[in-house]
Amino acid sequence: MTDFHLAQVNVGRILAPLDTPALADFVARLPEINALADRSPGFVWRLVDDDGADSTSLRPDGQDDMLLINCSVWTSIEALKDYAYRSEHLRVLTRRREWFEKLADHHLALWWVPAGHRPTPAEAMERIAVLREEGPSAYAFTFHDPYPAPGPHAGATAQ
Repeated sequence: MTDFHLAQVNVGRILAPLDTPALADFVARLPEINALADRSPGFVWRLVDDDGADSTSLRPDGQDDMLLINCSVWTSIEALKDYAYRSEHLRVLTRRREWFEKLADHHLALWWVPAGHRPTPAEAMERIAVLREEGPSAYAFTFHDPYPAPGPHAGATAQ
């Protein structure tokens, strides 16, 4: 067991409210895709609302009803990549422009957390903000500019 896991956050601004026909296919696929994540090798945890199904009712910035957040924790970058790009998730991902605006800046951030830590939406949004402002670093990075997990027993330095 490693001392650190990989946290990821991605945000997106939907093109229409979740309860409209424009988002019906996206909403219909959520339970299947979330279940796929839950049973994927290397999956640890994902953010859910009070109902426990998904995070679509959460508003990470507290204001924008069209901004959705997805946050999860994985044992490794490879495990997350396998789920995101080598599973049925990819089919849903390729349709994202049907449901989400194209954001001009980073919408995904990765960072290492001590095993057992569960990021809050505020923490996750801060990682995206820092990535947008300062670029990739050990604090917040991307698949294209990954940083290795901290060494054993590095403690709070990963947060």
